Amino acid sequence: MTKADLVEKMAKDAGITKVAAKAALESFLDGIKSGLKKRNSRVTLVGFGTFKKVYRKTRMGRNPQTGEKIKIKGKNAVTFKAGKNLQ
Repeated sequence: MTKADLVEKMAKDAGITKVAAKAALESFLDGIKSGLKKRNSRVTLVGFGTFKKVYRKTRMGRNPQTGEKIKIKGKNAVTFKAGKNLQ
């Protein structure tokens, strides 16, 4: 399902225009993004799941073409753990 498909479904289910549905979806996504600004923060949607921001440490990897060892820099990543209703 694409973002456009989701907007269309939201508009149909809620009986609103696609413009209003798109605005609602954008607001929802912005809320999740702002909730994940801090390090090790989380956004929990009861019955759906939890988005969690984690820091992945610097590690050693391997170039698959040459076999040469390379250093992979640490970075922030977002994980999602599904709630009971999604499993």
